[in-house]
Amino acid sequence: MNSSGKRLLIVDDESGTRSMLDRAMSRRGFDTRVAESVDEAQGMIARERFDCALLDLKIHHDSGLELIAPLRSANPRARIILLTGYSSIPTAVAAIKLGADDYLCKPAGGDQLEAALLDEPGSASSDPELPEIAKAPPSVNRLAWEHIQRVLAENDGNISATARALGMHRRTLQRKLQKRPKGQ
Repeated sequence: MNSSGKRLLIVDDESGTRSMLDRAMSRRGFDTRVAESVDEAQGMIARERFDCALLDLKIHHDSGLELIAPLRSANPRARIILLTGYSSIPTAVAAIKLGADDYLCKPAGGDQLEAALLDEPGSASSDPELPEIAKAPPSVNRLAWEHIQRVLAENDGNISATARALGMHRRTLQRKLQKRPKGQ
């Protein structure tokens, strides 16, 4: 996979998530631009050509779905990935029908995002592998732990930066890191 120089638009209203995505994708060779609102992103789309985009589903009172059509008309080959913490089948179907290439649930790691952004239609890697279906859904503690670990990795193990990105106090994060969920 080679992301060198691909212009990436990141749209998320949460500053911590936006800066984490910006850092993670810049480290992977993307030429990133960030926006915190649909209006700001639409202005950027009118001025610049993007090769790919990471769009949050819920952006303040708007939706990242509104940005799919302008991105597609500006560059029909752009890879558009919708990210959401509010995943549902109807929004996934709507995103794909509107032209999104993928729909990922937050938290998504940098490697997972890079793979989704660089997956070329028709390539051997675009053949979807069937995921293993879990016997039981993961616990909330397990999901929280995994999210913290991803954010910690994206911040190169920096506890302070991770705490800021997660919007929590540094000591709270340290306590959470000491409590590893059972079954690991």
